[in-house]
Amino acid sequence: MTSRVVSTYSIAACDLAAGRWGVAVQSKFLAVGSIVPWAAPGVGAIATQAMANPRYGPDGLELLALGHTAQEVVARLTEADGARETRQLGVVDAHGRAASFTGSECNEWAGGRTGPCFAAQGNILVSSETVDALAETFEATAPLPLPERLLACLAAAQAAGGDRRGQQSAALLVVEKDGGYGALSDTLVDLRVDNAQRPIEELHRLYEEHEALFGKTPRSSWLALDGELAAEVRSRLASLGYERLEDWAGVENLEERVDGEDAIDPVVLEHLRESTP
Repeated sequence: MTSRVVSTYSIAACDLAAGRWGVAVQSKFLAVGSIVPWAAPGVGAIATQAMANPRYGPDGLELLALGHTAQEVVARLTEADGARETRQLGVVDAHGRAASFTGSECNEWAGGRTGPCFAAQGNILVSSETVDALAETFEATAPLPLPERLLACLAAAQAAGGDRRGQQSAALLVVEKDGGYGALSDTLVDLRVDNAQRPIEELHRLYEEHEALFGKTPRSSWLALDGELAAEVRSRLASLGYERLEDWAGVENLEERVDGEDAIDPVVLEHLRESTP
C-alpha cells in the first residue's frame, strides 16, 4: 500500500453517558475525511494521519472490539509497522481511555495530548498551541453534545494557528448505536468538506443543516395540532398541494421529524411557514 501524507490536526473523543464516539479533523489536504476518521459505537474512535496508514482504522477498531485498551492498540499497530516513525495516531477506547502516538519523523510541529475521553494530535502545525486548543476546548465544553464539542475544538484549533500550510478540507464523524437515519444505522453524523477555502466554517454550516433535518426536538417541546394552529397547517399544506403533513415532510427530507398528527415539531412548523406565503 502506498501511504499518503495527511498532515493535519484532529481529535478522537467520546461521550460515554450518551454512548457516542467520534472524530473531527481539518487539513491542508484534499478530502481528509476519506482517510483520517474511524469510529464504532461501544468500541472506540481512531484518527490516523501524517504519512497515514489507513489500515490503522479498521485494524484498530477490530483490536478495540476484542477488548484491548487504547494504549495497547497504539502499541500493537505501531510495533507491527516498519514505517511507524512517519505515522501519527490517536485512539479512544470503549471506556474513554485515550492514547496518542507521534512518530519521530513527523514534520514539525508535531505532537499530541490526551485526557479522559479524548486524544488530540497534529503535525505540520504552527505550534503546540493548536493541539492545546483542541484539548482545552474539549474539556471546557462538556455540557454540549459530542458533535458540537468536536466542531468547537476544530474552530479553536484553527484560531490558535492550525496547519501551517493553511486549510483545505475538514470532516466530522460521530457514531451512536442505532443513532442514525431511521434508527437503522449507527452513523449519527458523517459530514465532509473535501475542498474549500474555509472548510471548518462550511462544516459547521452543514452540521446546522443536518440538525435541522435529522435532529431531535424533545417531544415535550412539540406543539399540539389543534384549533387555530391545525387550521393554519392545513391551509399551508393545501397551498402547496398536500393534504397530509407527512407527505410534504417526506418531500422536504423532514420525515424524521414527523410522528403522528396530534403534534408538530417546531422545526417542521418553521420550515412550513418559510415555504409558504
